[in-house]
Amino acid sequence: MRPKLVARGICKRYGVVTALEPTDLDVRAGEFLTLLGPSGSGKTTLLQLVCGLTEASEGSLHVDGVDQIDVPVHRRDVGLVFQHYALFPHLTVAENIAFPLKMRGRDARDVAHRVGEALAMVHMQDYGARFPRELSGGQQQRVALARCFVYQPAIILMDEPLGALDRKLRDHMQMEIKHLHRMSGATIIYVTHDQEEALALSDRICLMNHARIEQLGSPQEIYTRPCSEFAADFIGVSNILRGDVVAGPDGGAALETPNGRFVLPRDARPGARAALVVRPEQLSLDPSSPNRIEAQVRDVVFAGSEQRVVAALPSGEEMVMRLPPTLAAPARGATIAMGWAPDDAAVVP
Repeated sequence: MRPKLVARGICKRYGVVTALEPTDLDVRAGEFLTLLGPSGSGKTTLLQLVCGLTEASEGSLHVDGVDQIDVPVHRRDVGLVFQHYALFPHLTVAENIAFPLKMRGRDARDVAHRVGEALAMVHMQDYGARFPRELSGGQQQRVALARCFVYQPAIILMDEPLGALDRKLRDHMQMEIKHLHRMSGATIIYVTHDQEEALALSDRICLMNHARIEQLGSPQEIYTRPCSEFAADFIGVSNILRGDVVAGPDGGAALETPNGRFVLPRDARPGARAALVVRPEQLSLDPSSPNRIEAQVRDVVFAGSEQRVVAALPSGEEMVMRLPPTLAAPARGATIAMGWAPDDAAVVP
C-alpha cells in the first residue's frame, strides 16, 4: 500500500530540551494510525509537526509526495479534530459543517450537498438548524467530526477527541469514529494516552516513550509480542517476571527468577537478563501447565465479564489472573498454583 505520509529524521528541540528525537514514520493511505504514549512521550509534538502548528528543527515531511516542511498550517491539506470541539457558537450545526467548504470557495449547491451527506454520516440529519449550545457533548463531537470529514482532507488528525466525554459515551463514539473511517476511507492519525482506545480503533499503533518511537505495529502485535518491558507494561495488564536466561530442557531456554525457573518460548536463547511477560488471560488453574507458580490469593474482583484474581508470589510481587465469571474463584488467603504455556508468553530485554 502506498504511503500517504513519509517523515524522515523529523525532530523538535527547544534549546537543550528534545521534544521529539529524529523520527522516521510512514503512514499508509486509508490507515488509522494511533500515536499512543504517556504524557511527554512526544506524540502531540509529532502531530503538531504533521499539521504545521510546530516548526521542525530538522528532517523532512512529505504528504502524497509533496514536501510540507515550509508549507504554513493554513495551506496544508490536513483536517483537525480537537478534544474541546472548537465549534462556532453563533453558527448553526449546518453552518459549522459548511464553514471549511465556504472558506475553500465551493459553490452553494456543492456545499449544501456535502453538508447533507456529512450530517447523514454522523446521524444528525434533523439537527442542522440547531446551535452548539442546544447539543449534548457527544452530539457536538459528532458535528466536529462531520466538519472535518466534509471537505475530505488528505489526512485527518485527531488530538484526544474523546477525552472530555464520560466512559459510556466515549465507548459509543469510538465505534462511531471506526464506522466513519470505514465509510470514508480517510487517512487518520489519532493521538491518545488511553490504551484501550488505541487497541479498539487502530490499524496500527505507534507507541511512543521518551520522545521517540518505542514500537510500531498492529494492536495484536504490540499486545502479544511487545518489544520492551515498557511496551509490555503500558499496553494492557502484564505480569512481568525478571531473571537470567539459562539453558532449559530439550536444548531450549529457561528464566531463572526469585520465584522459580520457567520454560521460555522456543525462540529464546540463554545468556542474558530478560523479563517474561505473561498476560492475565494466559494464566489458568490447570495443574498440567508446563510453567506453574504458587501464590497466595490477596483479592478477587468481580468485573462482570471476568473475575480478576490478585495473588502474591513468594518474592512479594503480585500477579493478576483473569477467570470467567462462571468459574468458582479461589478464596482470599488460599494458596493456588497458576500455570501457563511457554509459547503463550513473551520475552523482552
